[in-house]
Amino acid sequence: MPGEALPNLPGRIALVHEWFTPRSVGGAEQVVAAMDDHLASRGIRPDLAALVDGESSRPGSRWQGRHILTSPIQALPWGTSHVQQYLPLLPLAIEQIDLSDYPLVISSSHLVAKGVLTAPDQLHISYVHTPVRYAWDQMHAYLRRSALVRRGFGPLIRWQLHALRQWDQLSAQRVDHLLANSRFTARRIQQFWGRQAQVLHPPVQVERFRWDLPRSDVYLCVCRLVPYKRVDVVVEAFNRLGLPLLVVGDGPERSALERLAGPSVQILGRCPQDQVERLMGTCRAFVYAGLEDFGIAPVEAMAAGAPVIALGRGGLLDSVRCAAAGVSAPTGVLFSEQTPAAVAEAVRWFEERRLWQELAPESLRLWAERFRPEAFASRFETLVDRLWLAHRKACAVAASDPGGLPELGRCD
Repeated sequence: MPGEALPNLPGRIALVHEWFTPRSVGGAEQVVAAMDDHLASRGIRPDLAALVDGESSRPGSRWQGRHILTSPIQALPWGTSHVQQYLPLLPLAIEQIDLSDYPLVISSSHLVAKGVLTAPDQLHISYVHTPVRYAWDQMHAYLRRSALVRRGFGPLIRWQLHALRQWDQLSAQRVDHLLANSRFTARRIQQFWGRQAQVLHPPVQVERFRWDLPRSDVYLCVCRLVPYKRVDVVVEAFNRLGLPLLVVGDGPERSALERLAGPSVQILGRCPQDQVERLMGTCRAFVYAGLEDFGIAPVEAMAAGAPVIALGRGGLLDSVRCAAAGVSAPTGVLFSEQTPAAVAEAVRWFEERRLWQELAPESLRLWAERFRPEAFASRFETLVDRLWLAHRKACAVAASDPGGLPELGRCD
């Protein structure tokens, strides 16, 4: 029964994440929290492990008072606040965390968390948000934007990324079972690591949003204002269209976007959560041009009853049903390229057919319910239970028949 402590999982479980800091509150952290909540509902409070811990002693933190194992980075200057500045050391650092007392290790990884060391009689399951983007397929885009490259450090950075790719591929072979947050991530895992991964979509807090509010004629874009989100493409498209667009978020691209924005576009910056939820619940459609591994914000928009107009690549292919493809129960429109022309064409098509009237908010909410935390917890439980049971059986079989070993099977 739900809530009971089930006997099939071990009492000691380690839950590994890259880092616990107030600066990181994204989708990866939501997954770790959901895993922790599920294990707690079964009477198991896992110990946490990370490169650094800036949360267990912070008043009001979800992780306040928790036992968190850390790496040597914790003791370095600004380690907890700027852990990524030690990127060349992170693969070595994650391997220094001693998890030998934990029969089951579950990692949530987007950089190095999957690289913790485990023994053959331990089971390591890693939930992968992405193989390291800037070491693999997005390396050249990363190098073009790097200030250090412009200062003459390009060869050194390229060598470091080469070394990171080698470790990344090697460490992926040590994991017993890989879970991916989308089919797109699973394909990247196959491409870069040569491993199969099972898809488990991340949890989305759909209950935060109302879908039954009156809709306005305003389009909405919500995300961090960083280059790979390609908010510039959305802004330029709405400059051409002359339709109202609100951009919510902050980041290094904000000043450039403010200069780019025409009279129909407003850059609101960071907004309180309740304001974002209301904007999602009242906008005509949610527009998104980033290439995402999964993409939680578009699912949140659908939970708020908003159709999604987005790039038809990456993780959004798992969550947005394109009206132009003739599918049943569509939830939005997908465009094929990260260009202002492609975005503008998709929005015009959406406007001409008045799709906001056809795509009922209640239907969009029902579709988004597929990604609710309860659905994640149910699938996570099924997967972990099955993998743990198979692991214990494999360990028992491997230890039960010494006569099967050739050197013990005969006597000369």
